[in-house]
Amino acid sequence: MSATRTRAAGAIAVLATALVAASACGGSSGPAGKDAKNITLTISDNAIAGGKNSASAEWIQNWVIPRFVEQQKAKGVTAKVAFVASGVDDEQYKTKLALDLRARGGADVVSIDGIWVGEFAQAGYIKPLADVAGAETDQWEGWAQIPKAVQGLGSFEEKRYGIPNGTDGRVLFYNKKLFAQAGLPADWQPKSWPELLDAGTKLKALPGVTPIQLNAGTAMGEATTMQGALPLLAGAGGQIYDGGKWTGASAATRDMLDLYSKIYRGGLGDPKLQQEAKGRDKSFQEFAAGKIGILGEGDYFWRSVVEPKNGIAPMADRDSSVGFALIPAKAPGAGLRGQDYVSMSGGSVRVLNPNSKYPSQAWELLTFMQSAEAVKAELNGKPRITARTDVNTEVLANDPMLKFVAEKVLPITASRPPLAIYPQVSVALQEATAAVVSGKSVDEAATAYQKKLEGLVGGPGNVTS
Repeated sequence: MSATRTRAAGAIAVLATALVAASACGGSSGPAGKDAKNITLTISDNAIAGGKNSASAEWIQNWVIPRFVEQQKAKGVTAKVAFVASGVDDEQYKTKLALDLRARGGADVVSIDGIWVGEFAQAGYIKPLADVAGAETDQWEGWAQIPKAVQGLGSFEEKRYGIPNGTDGRVLFYNKKLFAQAGLPADWQPKSWPELLDAGTKLKALPGVTPIQLNAGTAMGEATTMQGALPLLAGAGGQIYDGGKWTGASAATRDMLDLYSKIYRGGLGDPKLQQEAKGRDKSFQEFAAGKIGILGEGDYFWRSVVEPKNGIAPMADRDSSVGFALIPAKAPGAGLRGQDYVSMSGGSVRVLNPNSKYPSQAWELLTFMQSAEAVKAELNGKPRITARTDVNTEVLANDPMLKFVAEKVLPITASRPPLAIYPQVSVALQEATAAVVSGKSVDEAATAYQKKLEGLVGGPGNVTS
């Protein structure tokens, strides 16, 4: 064969290879394998039948997979879907996911904690939904049912990386019996921090009662950050990470620490409780026993702690004796985004593997799992806050507290920054609250926090104050 013919044959081979590759990738018409008639997909979750998150595992295996396969069959597509179950510690699950994704392996649809989204995105393990499955991901009907604030759980740098699943919200719980004794209204809703402190002052007159329990210190761990520090920071108009920088000794941080100071150095809270290893559990018991007037907590407290039959600290009269109110901003309009009230939420997210051989079908599977019908099936009759407004409206109709969170809290909530360094920043913030509770001035605590933060995140250039 002549050199000319050899070069021509080589060029044809290269062209053919390119055409095959373009076809495999969907060319300009869409993602890879979009028109495939035989597909194989996998779902990964930290759930296993008979073990951790058993109900979710059974839902995926027995409800999601057979129904999705039938749905695809009706379209002329033969689908094989497998479930990769796990039942391990969250950090072990996270490590395995990271290793799989880094090696360009792993399941097509993956469940992760919302707090991991930014970290995985920065590492290149996951990509925006639109980059994986195309522009159709922005047209999904479900987005209209998920409040923008809740969508933030699956977003990073203004891009959607996944669809939020379950979520929660923080509120102020209060004991209506103690409020009646203190001359406070049964339908209490403070509109500012001074009104919160005023209620605490009235409750202080009751013997043996701790007026306000606001989690503080490192013994309470992340509960200090999520139930106390971050909602207050939002109430002062700030957030822990904003515009690519971490918030240090800002005016909002000082306002937050000042409220801690007023509560604990003003005799409205029990500082010793914040230092005990089981302090949070003890606060639950004391609230249930009528010894705490106001408690900052998530809806978990209502459905799992003081739940009348199976709660950790059951209250037989929960429905009549426990009230709940929105967390007020420092003053009306002074909160994050100019809000009168604030909250914080967490939750899980389902994302697409950017290495999926069938990204379009993986997106179909993901949206099928997040459809109203599927979400209700996963709940299996148990009231729980989901990311979808339409589902919440239906399944929470008979639970006033969870309905309150779904309707009033989720539209105004915020979430933690999904970055790898966040847990260490959170501890530093917990230490700042501990310093104030133990008697240090707001200035001392804020300055120490700023210094610690700068050391954690790479210097003062990455911190605002």
